[in-house]
Amino acid sequence: MDISIASSLKKMWPQAALGILEYEADVVKSSDELLDVFEGAIEKLSDEYCMDDIAKLPHVEATRKAYKTLGKNPSEYRNAAEAMLRRVVKSSGLYHINNIVEVNNLISISSGYSIGSYDLDEVKGHVVYDRAEEDLHYAGIGKSSVNIGFIPTLHDDEGAFGNATSDSQRAMIKEGHRRIASILYSFDGTEGLTEWMDEFEADLKKYCGVGDVTKSIVE
Repeated sequence: MDISIASSLKKMWPQAALGILEYEADVVKSSDELLDVFEGAIEKLSDEYCMDDIAKLPHVEATRKAYKTLGKNPSEYRNAAEAMLRRVVKSSGLYHINNIVEVNNLISISSGYSIGSYDLDEVKGHVVYDRAEEDLHYAGIGKSSVNIGFIPTLHDDEGAFGNATSDSQRAMIKEGHRRIASILYSFDGTEGLTEWMDEFEADLKKYCGVGDVTKSIVE
C-alpha cells in the first residue's frame, strides 16, 4: 500500500500514526479455536473493566482527544475500539464475521487501538490519510450512510474508504483469497505500535494460516 499522512492532519494532530500489516489470506469462517480465544478475551475484559474505565484507556483516550480537536464529537461518533469495548462491558457480545475480522477485533479490544482491515484489490492508487471534509458520508459496513466529516480518514483515487470509527463497504473483507492491509490507527504516536503489530502478525499466522506479513509504520 502506497500511503502517506497529510501534512494538514499532522499539523492539527502531530501524534497521528499508522501501523500497517500487508499479507495474503484465505478469508473463511473462524475456527473453533479462534472463536474460543476470542470469546475468552471478551469474558476477561468484561470482568476487568467497568464502563468508566474504557474512555481512560491510553489509546482510546488519545483517539477521543484527537476527534475533539479535529471537530468530531467523540461520544456521538465513537472509535471502533471504544464501541466494541462498551459492548463487551455491557455483555452484549461481538459479532462473528470471519477469521480476519475476528483477529482484527481481538487485537483491537485487547490493545485499545481502532483497527481496519481492507481488501487491497479495492484500493486504487495512492492513499492519503487526512481529515475528511465536513459532512462527507459513505456507505458503511452494516450502515447505509455514515457521516465521516472531520474524522481522520483513508482516501484513495476513488474517495474515502476507512477510518477509526466505521469503514466503508467498498474495501470490506469478504470470504475468499484476498490481499489485505490491516491498519492500526494511533493518535498517541508510535510507542506501543510495534508490540501490537507483532501480536497481530502472530495471530494471523496461528489462526488464519497467513504466511509472509510485511509491516511498516507511517507517521
